[in-house]
Amino acid sequence: MDIILPGSTIGIIGGGQLGRMMAVAAKEMGYQVAVLDPTPNSPTGQLADVEIVAPYDDLEAAKQLADVSDVVTYEFENVDYDVLTWLEDNANLPQGSELIQVTQDRANEKIAIEKSGAAFVPYHLVNSYDELKQAIDRIGIPSVLKTRTGGYDGKGQVMVKSQSDIQEAAKLLEQGPCILEKFIDFDKEISVIVNRNGKGETKTFPVGENIHHEHILLQTIVPARVELSINERAQHIAIDLAESLDMVGTLGVEMFLTKEGHIYLNELAPRPHNSGHYTLNACETTQFQQHVRAICQWPLGSTELQTPVVMMNILGEHVDKVVANIPNFRSGHLHLYGKNGVKPKRKVGHINVTGSELVTILDHITSLNVWHMQDEASGVK
Repeated sequence: MDIILPGSTIGIIGGGQLGRMMAVAAKEMGYQVAVLDPTPNSPTGQLADVEIVAPYDDLEAAKQLADVSDVVTYEFENVDYDVLTWLEDNANLPQGSELIQVTQDRANEKIAIEKSGAAFVPYHLVNSYDELKQAIDRIGIPSVLKTRTGGYDGKGQVMVKSQSDIQEAAKLLEQGPCILEKFIDFDKEISVIVNRNGKGETKTFPVGENIHHEHILLQTIVPARVELSINERAQHIAIDLAESLDMVGTLGVEMFLTKEGHIYLNELAPRPHNSGHYTLNACETTQFQQHVRAICQWPLGSTELQTPVVMMNILGEHVDKVVANIPNFRSGHLHLYGKNGVKPKRKVGHINVTGSELVTILDHITSLNVWHMQDEASGVK
């Protein structure tokens, strides 16, 4: 595969914050940017040289994107598979369409994880109420019923803590095929961002320790507060998975870590990941620069961590307090996404707080009094 040189155009399907930060990296490296998104003036569209406003399943719009782009990528997994297969056959889509087919369906995802040799959460596929009851009998309670497609940030899933929850969980079946997973009593949630270019060069970023609140990622702590052996094992699992998938680009790999030291793969994301935003201010190469390098067939950059860091997501309800705290952001790096409309629970930005020690960073975040979460492990009250 030939290197795609600066001056060329990178086409991005999806105009959200991931595409925006991808576009920033691309422009820093000398590329032009085109974007396809159904919303005018999207976060990525605000920075793009070419903005195509159309639905993701609009094949004519995809052809227009291909016409103006030297390489095409995507910033989220819920893109249209048929459009991607056309782009794979008729344009330059280094990531291909197979990875999307894998990550769009939790059943395919489990198969891919098993093929890589990694441990995964026990599960059963569920298509009816009777199958749900049978699956619960086999897996046990507590367990989690999830839609196989379309879920994110806790949407499309119901926790089954007792027999009385089954009826409520069964309502998910109205949305389509589901999957029942055993609930893992984990000690920590961790994640690894892995990149791979077309020549098979593969690198991982440092392991992140993730704290969620109401199913939404709130905080990523790096370096993760885990033993060195866990750190190394998590990165090897991510590399094995990337190589098993023969992927090109970026993969976010979310994992559960138990108190006994077992690692179970939870979910995969075939693009830059929220838990990798810390790389923007703490690593020699950012996850977005690395993604551009991977799809343009550059050698991958160093992923060395330059400083301890804690990433805090900014949701709509946090904005006013974040802005009021700008005078206190001497060690804080603010990233806002240019979204139109601020709504509760909507991700509108993040802040990376750096420093010499995690304890000091976490204490500083607490002192800002922006985020309120009862989780002693996170350092945020």
